Parts: sequence; structure tokens; C-alpha cells
Amino acid sequence: MAKVFIADHPLIQHKLSILRDVKTGTKEFRALIQEITMLLCYEATRDLPLEDKTVETPMGMCNAKVISGKKLAFVPILRAGTGMLDGVLELVPSAKVGHIGLYRDHETLKPVTYYCKLPADINEREVFVIDPMLATGGSAIDAIDKVKEFKPKSIKFMGIIAAPEGIEALKTAHPDVDIFVSALDEKLNEVGYIVPGLGDAGDRIFGTK
Repeated sequence: MAKVFIADHPLIQHKLSILRDVKTGTKEFRALIQEITMLLCYEATRDLPLEDKTVETPMGMCNAKVISGKKLAFVPILRAGTGMLDGVLELVPSAKVGHIGLYRDHETLKPVTYYCKLPADINEREVFVIDPMLATGGSAIDAIDKVKEFKPKSIKFMGIIAAPEGIEALKTAHPDVDIFVSALDEKLNEVGYIVPGLGDAGDRIFGTK
């Protein structure tokens, strides 16, 4: 069964409080999304294996550690997921990036992929699907369905805020995908927004309404 990690680090919780505030403007909101994502990525990559390497320092030889052959890819869900991208690339600049855009057909209620561009060697990589809000879980489930078609080595989900409904839906649909978020909020409202949440993450990142 999927593991669920709720970040309780004081820096994350402090920044999250400012992020939620309706008075926080677009510029600061973007910066906070990146900072929280970077701190969350630190936790989500904690299990990367290490191997020994000998390096020469100005004072002599040193037995050091390096990441052991892990290839990473980050896949934001358009559009809000792109707001998290700079944060993860700050920590893992060598990672490759894909993008997935989805919408749900109003008649069939089935997901429609309007954009999907993934690294050619995605099957050799550990993939992190990223999206700020895990509300109903529908977009995350559909995006992970799409990524799984390419048979990556593993998949994790990273978000900023989740609703209990989204966590349960994602765990049920993809029990092999670990979930990393900064907060688990109270509920969804009648139109599928997280309460108390922070509003529409995409609108607040890009300054749209």
C-alpha cells in the first residue's frame, strides 16, 4: 500500500501559512510554492541509494558518497504543476522533465489527454508527478495512468495540499505510488475545492482569475 508523507517541518508549515493567506500576492505566492516544493523534494528523495566515491579535497583524499545511478524525471500536471518545477530542479538540476495536460470530457466523464511529452528514456527513470493540489485525485490518477503506460522504474506523487478524499482515491487507484504533501486539509466543498486550502493554485501562481 502507498505510503503517505505529510510534511511537518517548521519551515514548511510557516511558509504554508503565508501561502494560504488571501493577501499574499502573485510574486510571493510563486516564490513560496518553489520554496515549499524544494523542502518537500528533500523528503521525497530521502530514499535515493548512495554509493562510495573517492574524491580529492585540498587537504587530501576523502571517502565520499554519491547518488547511485538513479535517473530522475519530474512530470508536472498542466498548468499549476509547472509552478513547482523550479523548486525541484533547484535540488536536482540534472533531472529530465515531462509535461501532461488533461481535461475531463463533460459527456463521457473520461479523461482526455490534450498534451503529453515525456523523456524518451522515461522507462529508465524514477518519476515524480507534481501538482500543487490533490483535491478529488482525478487529475493525479489520470496523469499517473498515462505515465504508467511508459513503464517507468517507479512513480511518486508530490503536492502542496491534499484533501482526504484525494488521498484515498489516489491510494486506491495506485497503491504502489507514494504520496508526499505539505498538509492534509479538512475536506472538499461542494464544487471540489479543498477547504480551507488556498483557492485555485493555478490562478494564484499565474495571476489569472
